[in-house]
Amino acid sequence: MLKQILSKLPRKSSKSDTAELTRPELASTQRPNGSSMGSGAKPSGPKRTSSAVFPASVVAGIEPLVPFKDVPSSERMNLFVSKVSLCCVTFDFTDPTKNTLEKDVKRQTLLELLDFVASGSMKFSEPAILAMCRMSAVNLFRVFPPNYRSNSMNVSENDDNDEPMFDPAWPHLQIVYDLLLRFITSTCLDAKVAKKYIDHSFIVRLLDLFDSEDPRERDCLKTILHRVYGKFMVHRPFIRKSISNIFYRFVFETEKHNGIAELLEIFGSIISGFALPLKEEHKIFLWRVLIPLHKPKSVGIYFQQLSYCVTQFMEKEPKLASIVIKGILKYWPITNSQKEVMFLGELEEILEAINMVEFQKIMVPLFWRIGCCINSFHFQSGQQRHNGVRPGWLGSTPTIFVYGSYQLQK
Repeated sequence: MLKQILSKLPRKSSKSDTAELTRPELASTQRPNGSSMGSGAKPSGPKRTSSAVFPASVVAGIEPLVPFKDVPSSERMNLFVSKVSLCCVTFDFTDPTKNTLEKDVKRQTLLELLDFVASGSMKFSEPAILAMCRMSAVNLFRVFPPNYRSNSMNVSENDDNDEPMFDPAWPHLQIVYDLLLRFITSTCLDAKVAKKYIDHSFIVRLLDLFDSEDPRERDCLKTILHRVYGKFMVHRPFIRKSISNIFYRFVFETEKHNGIAELLEIFGSIISGFALPLKEEHKIFLWRVLIPLHKPKSVGIYFQQLSYCVTQFMEKEPKLASIVIKGILKYWPITNSQKEVMFLGELEEILEAINMVEFQKIMVPLFWRIGCCINSFHFQSGQQRHNGVRPGWLGSTPTIFVYGSYQLQK
């Protein structure tokens, strides 16, 4: 009866397309960077359309498999692999009228897989892990058009209140992300086996997705990457290095990336877990990555997360305060008053925690810069002195601030 009903589903694909796309092993190899590129795929330009290049392929004959409850326990893992392989077919979500029945069948299958993974009923086999990683790659890893991304960044620099871009495929992508998150955090997943498939290549492509225009997708990615970092200890150095490379490219080459704030938020959690004394590589990250991140014009977008990371370092090792202040003074804005106010606020937080030895190392260039701010024509930069460090903040030492003037008392 069920087969008779499903046989009436529309079948619009050509033989060649159907033969290729119904084979999962070809579905993954067909897509550069994990995404199949149909001849009709075009980057979307206007707002509220997809920011990714999705395939414009049509697949016929997608049939839902039997429910998990209708098969014995010994066959459920094989059924899981079959259902996951069924979801390796992708659709064009820029046109909501295309393949509506097939999309709904795939959505229901993904939801069924989500419930199965959440139940934690049985340990995942290696073929199941491979199938999940392949399905995630096919559905999530895709191309973001460079020209579209560039135009969006120019808009965001000029108008911070501009509405974010929402991907029309998000209702579908969200289920895949939820499934991947549940899969990674499941106690039924053996990390020693899974690390062969959630490998460096998988992590790099996952990091590439942080450049998505959709803030909802970046938020999901943030959670997933944090879980990957926690579960796969062997990949932790590589994840830190890969994120650092994204920061390097952003600061010194492009100054265009949508996910800097989310990546810094992840690193804030990572820094809080650093053991003491800090390793040299972590100090190098502070000086070569975090401090230069004060330089880009778009620093206001991620300044809160950046300040938190810097603060975490100084809480771990207070003597780094003088190094941080020297770096901030190095990248001090000359003509951008709004950025200058942000820097003054960060200095205030640092000075509240600095000790006398570290303060004496930087007080001359620091007061020279503060003096320039006092003489600033920008009212916020000038008034910042009234919101600064309070009298007696250095205790009974002979060198103190005079509140409201930033002058030295001998």
